[in-house]
Amino acid sequence: MTRLSEDVRASLRFFAFYLANGTLDMDLLENIDYRPALMQYGSTLEMVFTIYTNVLEIDEAGQAVNAGEAQDRAAQWIRHYCDPSYQVDPPFEPWETKLAGP
Repeated sequence: MTRLSEDVRASLRFFAFYLANGTLDMDLLENIDYRPALMQYGSTLEMVFTIYTNVLEIDEAGQAVNAGEAQDRAAQWIRHYCDPSYQVDPPFEPWETKLAGP
């Protein structure tokens, strides 16, 4: 069985750390304490990780090549969730928000 590379695991670890620490994309989410909203319903946090992992690209060597972009897209979703007047640009494509699994 193939496992995620160390680089991908580190990318996910840092994403989870910034998310839980309240420091994900400080420019976009400044002065927004999104953490209570994410924990209120499981599906909110689920969508954040869905967007991050759907956008994250891995090269042939198993390296995450766009972790910053994946974090930014997840942060945009959080911002829109917490502030419905915020316009996501560009709007999310269906594949970005598609849940995996059964």
